Amino acid sequence: MNLQGKHALVTGGGTGIGLAIARALAAEGAEVTISGRRLDVLQSVASETSGLHPVAMDVADPDSVHDGVQAAIAARGPIQICVANAGIAEGRSVLKTDIAFWREMVAINLDGAFLTIQACLPGMLDTGWGRVIAISSIAGVRGLKGAPAYSASKHGMIGLIKGLAADMLGKDITSNAICPAYVDTDIVPQNLERIMKRTGMSEEDAQKLILEANPHGRLITPEEVAASAVWLCQDASASVNGQAIQIAGGEF
Repeated sequence: MNLQGKHALVTGGGTGIGLAIARALAAEGAEVTISGRRLDVLQSVASETSGLHPVAMDVADPDSVHDGVQAAIAARGPIQICVANAGIAEGRSVLKTDIAFWREMVAINLDGAFLTIQACLPGMLDTGWGRVIAISSIAGVRGLKGAPAYSASKHGMIGLIKGLAADMLGKDITSNAICPAYVDTDIVPQNLERIMKRTGMSEEDAQKLILEANPHGRLITPEEVAASAVWLCQDASASVNGQAIQIAGGEF
């Protein structure tokens, strides 16, 4: 299936996994709105790839989501592919997690996915076709040591997707979550610094710790995640619904 004529929205689409997914969808013919808080970053990557269109949007702000989605719809029509990718990743133990940290994690990762999906869904219902894809995490299907707030937010995304899939049964609208392990993005250096600071490890030992967290001993590429997202938009995956798909190098 060619995605020509489909309008996709990818939150957090200026970097990392979001950008890889946006480029992959555009390569299949979709017109892709990429959103994020840094308009300059979005404009820069959009200028390099045909079919990408930037819009400033903060997924933690309901008004910003509403305005951003409506602007995208006004420019390119109903959104039929919604990729809720925007998120933050930081670990703190329960005793070091204050309420402000907890609420920020949930507001961006979980509330942001809910608001984005809710704003895009009417276009799918009106056109009779839609694909909702949430970028959760391997932490969404198992607990991640030292990161209970992050794990909770990613578990919540999967619950949202499963509930939405149940609501949309009988329609040509599917909802799935992709759950990557450690992916080679800008988040990895940030995590390295946090691990080194928290444990006193050397950079080499911290890198080894991250690599060994993926059973196949390497970082996953953003393009591997993007390929899964594109597949979920194909006719061949129309019966894949309400799933948490692990892209994790052998998590059992």
